Amino acid sequence: MTWWKQLLLGLFILVATMAIWYRFVPGAAQIVAEWGLGQGPAEAAVSQDGAPGRGGARRGGPGGAGSAVVVRPVTDATINDRLTAIGTGRALHSVAVRPYASGRLVEILAKPGEPVEAGAVIARLDAEAEEIALDRAQLALDDAQARLERIEALRSSNTVTAVQQTEAELQVRNAALALRDARLALARRQIIAPIGGMLGILPVSLGDYVTSSSDIARLDDRSQLLVDFWVPEKYARAITVGAPLVAESVARPGERYQGQVRAIDNQVDEGSRTLRIQGLIENPGDVLRSGMAFQVTMRFDGESFPAVDPLSIQWGSDGAYVWVVRDGVARRTPVRIVQRNADLVLVDGTFEDGDQVVTEGVHSVREGQKVMVAGDEAGNGGAGRGS
Repeated sequence: MTWWKQLLLGLFILVATMAIWYRFVPGAAQIVAEWGLGQGPAEAAVSQDGAPGRGGARRGGPGGAGSAVVVRPVTDATINDRLTAIGTGRALHSVAVRPYASGRLVEILAKPGEPVEAGAVIARLDAEAEEIALDRAQLALDDAQARLERIEALRSSNTVTAVQQTEAELQVRNAALALRDARLALARRQIIAPIGGMLGILPVSLGDYVTSSSDIARLDDRSQLLVDFWVPEKYARAITVGAPLVAESVARPGERYQGQVRAIDNQVDEGSRTLRIQGLIENPGDVLRSGMAFQVTMRFDGESFPAVDPLSIQWGSDGAYVWVVRDGVARRTPVRIVQRNADLVLVDGTFEDGDQVVTEGVHSVREGQKVMVAGDEAGNGGAGRGS
């Protein structure tokens, strides 16, 4: 290929690239206009003699008025002021009741679904061997005490030595300990409720042989409920122990229960980037159960940012910006997008009271240009925020 053909091909590729850039890159038209290489849409519609051309209004310079634009006021919006999460409730105290030793159930005293007081007997195991051991220990103690009494009587006449008396006293103490041990073994043949609460369905029946690892019953103290829920890590600084919360039953919408934060986990989960929070709510009337789902709501002070219409956001080589109408003049204001919502965009930028942003006709606006607001007969840029 000759050099001039290569040159033509290179020029063609360059022109095509610039055309694509100008057509599809946001802010390209604005950059070209700033270089003085192009005209805005309104300028292109102006004839050489200054009369407005077809499809456009005459456009003036910085001191003249351009095409009519549509504006909307800059408002204020607050974010991170409300937290909603789904949590799971569980009893304030929940205990799986197990026997201390193995044996056969000979008596079940408590009924499922009934309240049980702390220290009440739930069931009993067979205890014949322990009763025999207790009687044997009692006999041994009686014998040791009688022997000690005889030695003490003989000691006054120096018939026995002091060493013999000391040995007799030691036997009495050992016998007393053996009796105490036998009583403890017999007492542990009874299955006692360690806490007060509601008794669940018993997984055993009369006559079952159980061991120390067998669950006899489950007791729930649900006078209050703990609600475990997880929140995004951005709320870690806002939540404190004792902060109020409201828990609404998912199964029964409209039932709300007041509570507070009881505990905050000491680390953020790396997988979900969430923090575990434990709330405490009251359970009036004992209507709530462990395992129920709750929608937990918390409120905070939050952060306030200016909010603009999504249509007003424009993009240039230096990032996002909006056209602000201030005293009837257009001002290009750089912004940083904080959050996008359905009908508003929260931004971080410099705004004043009364500012409005252009939402329609943005491509015909230039820096320092006087703008004519559609529907504003006075031509003063419309009413701003707070008016």
